[in-house]
Amino acid sequence: MLYKRSSQLFAEAEQVIPGGVNSPVRAFKAVGGTPIFVKSAKGAYLYDEDGNRLIDYINSWGPMILGHAFEPVVNAVIEKAKLGTSFGMPTELETQIAALAVAMVPNIDKIRFVNSGTEACMSAIRLARGFTKRDKIIKFAGCYHGHSDSFLIQAGSGAITFGSPNSPGVTAGTAKDTLLATYNDLENVKAVIEANKNEIAAIIVEPVAGNMGCIPPVNGFLEGLRTLCTENGILLIFDEVMTGFRLAKGGVQELFDVDADIVCFGKVIGGGLPVGAFAARAEIMNYLAPLGPVYQAGTLSGNPLAMAAGLAMLQTLNEDATIFQRLEDKTAYLAAGIDKVLKANKVVFTINTIGSMISVHFDANPVVNFKSAANGDNETFKKFFHGLLQEGIYIAPSAYETWFITDALTYEDLDFTIQAIDKVSKTF
Repeated sequence: MLYKRSSQLFAEAEQVIPGGVNSPVRAFKAVGGTPIFVKSAKGAYLYDEDGNRLIDYINSWGPMILGHAFEPVVNAVIEKAKLGTSFGMPTELETQIAALAVAMVPNIDKIRFVNSGTEACMSAIRLARGFTKRDKIIKFAGCYHGHSDSFLIQAGSGAITFGSPNSPGVTAGTAKDTLLATYNDLENVKAVIEANKNEIAAIIVEPVAGNMGCIPPVNGFLEGLRTLCTENGILLIFDEVMTGFRLAKGGVQELFDVDADIVCFGKVIGGGLPVGAFAARAEIMNYLAPLGPVYQAGTLSGNPLAMAAGLAMLQTLNEDATIFQRLEDKTAYLAAGIDKVLKANKVVFTINTIGSMISVHFDANPVVNFKSAANGDNETFKKFFHGLLQEGIYIAPSAYETWFITDALTYEDLDFTIQAIDKVSKTF
């Protein structure tokens, strides 16, 4: 496939946009080459500026669970836009989607909408600190919660040390209140808590990691976090920006029957428009202004276009009794096919899957945390990525990102993908 127009557009973009992109992963720095510029999308396919059709496995990093340009969502946005695009005032629509979300997700009484997953996680941390009257938080190496200062922290030297900023502009003062732990390692978490007794407001975690590839929690990890938080007066925050309304109607809380204190949402809840949300039981949410002392606000929060798109998406997911099983079946079919051809071609690999999330790691050992994810052969991944791109298949341009399956994918699409992987892996 040729990408002449995309190359030209990227060169133009570099003149007026830092790095030519508005989010760094899009720049293809991890894989090399020139980013693909999309012109349109429909169902399971992207159509780029050069006229190529690509089977899409990132689906706008998760929200297109029912496919691109899903008709009920598109129609809802069009009809709402005719009435005005933004008011900065309450609308009935906000209450409707809030009520539906609360009904679908266990263990939440109230929800507040924001404009992104980053905002949701940032606000959840502020709320947890205000509620507990403590300053420190624990996050896990490799888990991504947006680009808020508190989360841009690299690992310290051991279990009891705090991290240091891994981005200029993040202060050491901010970093000292963020403690780093190892995902899927309860003993490590216990050590961090013990070294910071009565100082930790919250543990924030991607309950299924998606930013170091797809990494599900090992047996007992989430349950162990719940117990540790309860025993130590710490709030447990599930960052379900990726997994919320994707792995189950009620997200990971429903899937694993583990209650979080605060849950963050994004992606699916906006039907593809920029939106996020955070939710909790009333006791915690009532700490927010105007009821409580913790301030959080947003001029465009509850934007009617985003609310219309999200409501149409959630209504469809809520009413379709087989959607999540269909997605899981397609993911399992794809994983089995990839496993078969990579083994036949003697490629060293590991596949992780859960629900409609899947990733291929080019390492023979189990991938359970950031350290093991970093052991993957990135040179092989680069060949894999560009080989699939030439076959008309688009996966995330980074070995540290999960793939997302959409219901719009057909089994013919999956078979084509498996055959393409067979072809590409023969060249390794």
